[in-house]
Amino acid sequence: MKRSLYNIVARRMSFAAAASALIATSLSNRSFADEGGVSFWVPGFMSSLAATPLVPGFSYTNVVYVASVSAGADVAFARQVTRGGITANFNGNLSANLGGHAEPLSLAIPGYTFATPVLGGQANVILGVPYGRNQANVDATLTGALGPIGFTRSGSADDTVSGFGDLIPMFSLRWNQSVHNYMTYLTGNLTTGRYDPTRLANLGIGHNAIDAGGAYTYFDEKAGNEFSVTAGFTYNLENVHTQYQNGVDMHIDWGASHFFTKQLQVGLVGYIYDQLSCDSGSGDRVGCFESRVVGIGPQIGYIIPIDKEWQGYLNVKAYKEFAAAHRADGWNAWVTFAITPAAKH
Repeated sequence: MKRSLYNIVARRMSFAAAASALIATSLSNRSFADEGGVSFWVPGFMSSLAATPLVPGFSYTNVVYVASVSAGADVAFARQVTRGGITANFNGNLSANLGGHAEPLSLAIPGYTFATPVLGGQANVILGVPYGRNQANVDATLTGALGPIGFTRSGSADDTVSGFGDLIPMFSLRWNQSVHNYMTYLTGNLTTGRYDPTRLANLGIGHNAIDAGGAYTYFDEKAGNEFSVTAGFTYNLENVHTQYQNGVDMHIDWGASHFFTKQLQVGLVGYIYDQLSCDSGSGDRVGCFESRVVGIGPQIGYIIPIDKEWQGYLNVKAYKEFAAAHRADGWNAWVTFAITPAAKH
């Protein structure tokens, strides 16, 4: 493998890593986990070559995301609690379905990698800017009681929102030792996107969050084989609009691939997402609401030479989700195009 191949693919994956965080801010309608089924970190974007070195300089990545998911009564009711301002605990039966679609969503990710080492490693900063259109719908019949009042109510709702999501800055450090590569990162959510607690669909999550973790990549350039795993934890601050605080989330993303040529990469990707602690706050009307989901799917990547100074990289991956709890599941697909500095020989 040429060193240019190593760096261009590695750089693309590093910027994709931050997108996994910012995508969450623009997918509130997908009902992932935590409050109303929405989490800060979207699993699956951090995959192959997550910890490998980068080429110093500026770069730009754009991600197009499409998805279709659905959820049952627990997630549907959790979403309606926030929208309806329900202030009493719910007791009864609920027959409901929640659906969501990204139509699609896009993410602009400018970044910069420093040439001067920091703590013996390579420093990188990026900023994720999500934008696009989300749609969500719910059909439900509730039979039960809110406090001392019994009721039966049926209905449906549909909501669509367009605009920008929350900004996501990310800082990472990387170290390389032959075929072994290590990375640590720190990211978080800034509540700048379109958000309204009474809406069914949003482009922001309504609260700040901090996420930290690390990654390991084994990459044998001569054989063309690589394997990467990334693990992280999210601490969520309270949503001041709803007085609801999500629990601590854990996410593990992985990727394995083989380079059949100097430009063509094919492999598998997957993730495990699990909420470790209960939701809380005076606005929590659904209890602990711990969530989890598992996903797996294929990926293909291709390097596109531009000129002596720049290279492009196109990657397509898709996930099928299963084993979900208190969380919507379905399928999602990502198309990523990155423009980065070409490696110097």
